[in-house]
Amino acid sequence: MENKKILITGGAGFIGSRLSEILVEQGDDVFVVDNLSTGSRQNIAGLENKENFHFIEGSVLDEQLMKEIILGKDEIYHLAAAVGVKQILDKPLNSLLTNIKGAEIVLREAAENNVKVLITSTSEVCGKGDKMPFKEDDDRTYGSVYNDRWVYAFSKAVDEFLALAYWREKKLPVVVVRLFNVIGPRQTGAYGMVAPAFIKHALAGESMVIFGNQGHGHGEQTRCFADIDDIAPALIKLMANEQAQGQVTNLGTDQEISINNLAKEIQDAVEEITGQRPPEPQRISYEQAYPRGYEDFERRVPDLTKAKSLIGYQPKISLRESIRKIIQFQKAPN
Repeated sequence: MENKKILITGGAGFIGSRLSEILVEQGDDVFVVDNLSTGSRQNIAGLENKENFHFIEGSVLDEQLMKEIILGKDEIYHLAAAVGVKQILDKPLNSLLTNIKGAEIVLREAAENNVKVLITSTSEVCGKGDKMPFKEDDDRTYGSVYNDRWVYAFSKAVDEFLALAYWREKKLPVVVVRLFNVIGPRQTGAYGMVAPAFIKHALAGESMVIFGNQGHGHGEQTRCFADIDDIAPALIKLMANEQAQGQVTNLGTDQEISINNLAKEIQDAVEEITGQRPPEPQRISYEQAYPRGYEDFERRVPDLTKAKSLIGYQPKISLRESIRKIIQFQKAPN
């Protein structure tokens, strides 16, 4: 079979760079476009000498650039997005434009050229619902429009609506994947990602910081952390699966852990690897950490039935192994 020409937007990011490696290794021609706002050239440094890898520094909001890049491609993985709690709260307008307008430009140009698209969404779209596990077609409840904390959730929900509308009205082959807390090497804690931020503090001998209020949070909130090496291959399988087209599919792990226990797992792993036990976590309120009435949620667990049915998805990498991989990556000299 002839090798595919594949575009990855946001391909210099944490997930995009790992996906690029896998696709380059299997012989596809991979084109990455990234404005390096949260991605990094360092993430793709090992690929830049490969003949079948091409990097273009640019934005998905550049309509002319996207028109030129999408022409002649076979597939697009649209990963470019404004991500992370801190960035969303600091720059809500940029987040809305990047996530909604960026997705619309990609989908429009893909439809013009009949290029298959995979759109990555997020568990944030599930909102404040407490029915667990979250299914793809569950109803959602969001917070007030005056609370910028919900900008990311709203914008990615619009991306899902756009993608499904292009599937129904334009017959564009499109796959939507809703990701639940993916972790691994190269992920940065700079934008509010909890696992790499905890590990960075722990390796520096500093206290991890757990957010919460009395009776809400205080580290008892739970999350499910999936390893990038389970997720990236699953994205490729979903892209290739015709039954996934016109569908939203959850991807992650359904193994819950509290933030308190995540901190303990990281303490144990850092002590095992370095011989030094990190100090106990520090606890601060949401009001101290975030402005304008930040809202959190107690649990977020995906229903993985559809992913298992479509591609036989079964995450294999344990949280402990993921943590060890991130520690080794952060300890390595740059």
